[in-house]
Amino acid sequence: MNDTTFDYIIVGAGTAGCLLANRLSANASKRVLLIEAGRKDDYHWIHIPVGYLYCIGNPRTDWLYHTEPEAGLNGRSLRYPRGKTLGGCSSINGMIYMRGQARDYDGWAQAVGDAAWNWDNCLPYFKFHEDHHLGGNALHGAQGAGSPLPGATPLYSKLLKHHKAGGEWRVEKQRLRWDVLDAFAQAAAQAGIAATPDFNRGTNEGVGYFEVNQKNGWRWNTAKAFLRPMCYARPNFELWNSAQVAKLVLEDNTEGGGRALRCTGVQVWDGSELVTATARSEVLLCAGAVSSPQILQLSGLGPQALLQQYGIPVRQDLPGVGANLQDHLQIRAVFKVTGTPTLNTQASSLWGKAKIGLEYAFKRSGPMSMAPSQLGAFTRSDPAQPWPNLEYHVQPLSLDAFGEPLHGFNAFTASVCNLNPTSRGTVNIQSPDFAKAPAIAPNYLSTEEDRKIAADSLRTTRAIVAQPALQKFQPQEYKPGTQFQSDDELARLAGDIATTIFHPVGTTAMGRTEGPDADPMAVVDSRLRVRGVAGLRVVDAGIMPRITSGNTNSPTLMIAEKAAQWIAADTWE
Repeated sequence: MNDTTFDYIIVGAGTAGCLLANRLSANASKRVLLIEAGRKDDYHWIHIPVGYLYCIGNPRTDWLYHTEPEAGLNGRSLRYPRGKTLGGCSSINGMIYMRGQARDYDGWAQAVGDAAWNWDNCLPYFKFHEDHHLGGNALHGAQGAGSPLPGATPLYSKLLKHHKAGGEWRVEKQRLRWDVLDAFAQAAAQAGIAATPDFNRGTNEGVGYFEVNQKNGWRWNTAKAFLRPMCYARPNFELWNSAQVAKLVLEDNTEGGGRALRCTGVQVWDGSELVTATARSEVLLCAGAVSSPQILQLSGLGPQALLQQYGIPVRQDLPGVGANLQDHLQIRAVFKVTGTPTLNTQASSLWGKAKIGLEYAFKRSGPMSMAPSQLGAFTRSDPAQPWPNLEYHVQPLSLDAFGEPLHGFNAFTASVCNLNPTSRGTVNIQSPDFAKAPAIAPNYLSTEEDRKIAADSLRTTRAIVAQPALQKFQPQEYKPGTQFQSDDELARLAGDIATTIFHPVGTTAMGRTEGPDADPMAVVDSRLRVRGVAGLRVVDAGIMPRITSGNTNSPTLMIAEKAAQWIAADTWE
């Protein structure tokens, strides 16, 4: 930390931060600092796919957050994992490659008044960094295939030509199969959910095995994809890890442009003292939908009443900071089966565990190569729904709660979530101390619509399991139990058994910030610039005005890919 002046300071070496560091440091004339509160990703369980079991809830790799007690979950508080290591959540998540639905992005474009966010204009940015196992085509990118990003400046295109329009973000098929999952897929088809070979075409309706971010049976996180080896070899790139940003440095803006303040740097806790790092061009907040609003609030950018409550001088009253929290809540239905092995019994003996270990050691396949969920399905909670509004994550295992032992009987779990929840929550500081975790209150199942869809989703699960394809395994509903039938009973039971899928978004939402249609709750504009503050952008899942219809990691990479091009256009030429 001897040299503390840079052109760009990136806060958070997670999904978005690693990509931004790669793209911006491609310009050798610009100095880039990447700051990560966690340690390097040299913990072996990060890289073995099943190692998420040992990373979540581990202070080595997880912030160890919990939600506030939730009324919709009958007073329960949930563990709320967030990655605290290089790669961020891409180092501990489920590795599922999922873009969502085209209508998600078309809705963003309409909400923010910027066609740059519609599906057709987002697809090239998904493809640009993708290395798909099937190669490049109209929907997917691959190393050596594709073309430069549309609208990129000549310098940006020239400096990023080295990666040949795609290639860093590996997408592969899973290296396993289970009879019980194949039977569930057949049952889903019998229930009217057609098989699909690709969930990432703009519509994800159908059933099939998820594609995953792995490479030859190893987890492929964003630190591997975007930092190594390229960034580490660049003399204009610097990484500070085990360094937590305490707050932003804000000064009065003398350059005009409609912004009263300018962000000129950050204060960083290095473990013993606060160090100030200065940014000549921009500070880029990539700390995620929990930590980015926390940092903004600690810096005096947030809801006036909240900041005053904790004695923080209000630099800019931004009521949307920490508001609009959205997340996917999964309802975990468990079914006992007979006549087929599941992981419950396969991993119940020393010999079974040895076989699992040997298969991975020699083939990089089998249960140790598993993503947390292997089979997926997207469907509608009732025929009147205009689009698929449910996502299934189906696993050949069962347990009472994450972190608990597997059950002693063979079973599978069919977890289902409402893709478009109407419940909204908050992330708010509880202290002016940056080391104190914020209060996370997702407000799950707080609307009548969400409770109705929760009940209907359990009925949909029962309809799939009742199909002929699964009957050879004699499925019996273990949780929640067939005695519960009414809407009220099923919604209450959903509150008892539901958990998060770890998809928080929306807490620094983009929107219209100017003109008669300006949204007072918008935190960033459509180019991700923080309202009223020059030299500061938020680039992470927090900027989503509405949650995507699927897993959120890959959309966050797309957001960062767009931001990198805009930052370069503003400050390179």
